[in-house]
Amino acid sequence: MKYLLYILLFTLSFQTYSQETLNTVLKKYNNGSVPYISVEQLQTKQQSKGIILLDAREKEEFKVSHIKNALWVGFDTFSLKKTMKLLPNKNTEIIIYCSVGVRSEKIGEQLQKAGYSKVKNLYGGIFAWKNNNLPVYDTKGNKTEKIHAYSKKWSKWLETGEKVF
Repeated sequence: MKYLLYILLFTLSFQTYSQETLNTVLKKYNNGSVPYISVEQLQTKQQSKGIILLDAREKEEFKVSHIKNALWVGFDTFSLKKTMKLLPNKNTEIIIYCSVGVRSEKIGEQLQKAGYSKVKNLYGGIFAWKNNNLPVYDTKGNKTEKIHAYSKKWSKWLETGEKVF
């Protein structure tokens, strides 16, 4: 009987782990302090001018591919001071992304604390962008299928494109 109970508990815990969704991951790591914007909403906004798209991934990730016209600000090397010089208008609409939306929330929080009033976090990050079959570009401006997958753990959220580690 005890043996059957262990098997049941193991099976249930495995099913719970394997059923983890992006939404549960984002709720686990984020506090929702930076409002999300969906891939679809970003697509619409990209057609109008005046938004600034910031990439909060590491330089190696950005070099592999990024969303068109994104400015690299990084995460580990992020400089609020440099970003403020780059974006003097604190009413500029800023959309920030990373791989899935965790690191970008942390950078978004810093921007909000510095007085930027229109900061949004791309829900699902560049992985969601690519999963919607939207284009990404290399440093030469060429479309590419390559996406830096950050790590094996996080790469499961990237369903399309060529994963690079």
